[in-house]
Amino acid sequence: MVRLIAFARRWRGIAGRARASRDDERGITGLETAIILIAFVVVAAVFAFVVLSTGLFSSERGKEAVYAGLAKTRGTMELTGSVVAASNATNVTTVTFGLTLAAGGDSVNLNNADPTNRTVLSYIDQIVTDPDVEYTATSVTGNGDLLLQQGELMMISVDFTAQVAGPAYNIGTNQTFILEVKPPSGSYLVIQRTTPPSLADPIINLY
Repeated sequence: MVRLIAFARRWRGIAGRARASRDDERGITGLETAIILIAFVVVAAVFAFVVLSTGLFSSERGKEAVYAGLAKTRGTMELTGSVVAASNATNVTTVTFGLTLAAGGDSVNLNNADPTNRTVLSYIDQIVTDPDVEYTATSVTGNGDLLLQQGELMMISVDFTAQVAGPAYNIGTNQTFILEVKPPSGSYLVIQRTTPPSLADPIINLY
């Protein structure tokens, strides 16, 4: 009987130690799981921050591109009326045309005497290329200055006989030439015309 009681006490001790060991193992397993979950949360937060930062950066770049496109569009000028040429019966001596701003366009400086921030006029034909042609701007409607603004009309005149620098111009009959009006910012205006078979008339409307 005494041996049975001692065996029972020993068994209870062994069972208690086994239960304690299992409890300790469960505690360790729960701690590891919590650490793993915390690590996942931290990684997810860092990844979300990176994604949001990249998205904001891309949005800013896209906004800058849109604003640049709008600025380019606002700087566009329009040709108003006819392109008229003066002739000496052999060659075209002067070309005159009118300019206005497109809807929503920004002001354009047409003072050819300004050293910077001015509109440049270039000439191209089959033989001659001149990137900077001398021209004269005259205000027709507006406040009289040479800054083209909304609602104003400016006449541009190019005298090919008075060019102080650059190549010699020989715009004869049946000749196609191009004038490019390039403002300081925004898109430029291309004017392409062809002279008629005869330059006998002193004033010719170029089509």
